[in-house]
Amino acid sequence: MDQQAQRPTWWSRNWKWFVPVLVLVVLVLVAGAVATVYLFVSVVFGALKSSGGYQEALTAARSDSAVVRALGTPIKDGLLPAGDVNTSGSTGRSDLAIPVSGPKGSGTLYVKATRSASGWSFTELVLKVEGSGETIDLLAGSSP
Repeated sequence: MDQQAQRPTWWSRNWKWFVPVLVLVVLVLVAGAVATVYLFVSVVFGALKSSGGYQEALTAARSDSAVVRALGTPIKDGLLPAGDVNTSGSTGRSDLAIPVSGPKGSGTLYVKATRSASGWSFTELVLKVEGSGETIDLLAGSSP
């Protein structure tokens, strides 16, 4: 009876392998969760950035002399655009806020556009430059 009373508990016999396995399982679960979130974000923002309205707005900003004067070249888009693009067949609409930057400064390009069979048509294409408060309307010229 004395031997049974002194028998070590499960924890005292197995903690040396259980703790490392538990840590490994937690690390694998965390890595899987991070990878899943990264994949989701990449797909969502990749789809947004590949849309026609996004690409055409960025091309227009890069070729506008007032934007080039305010931001410098090259003009790059930021990592986290906001907004939505809805398309169905040959029609669609786009409402975006695209962070942009260049060597002289940065800002946000606000885009509203509709798509028809003839392509994207912008109803709003405005750059708000950070710091200076300058607003550049790419459809009508610039205004302070």
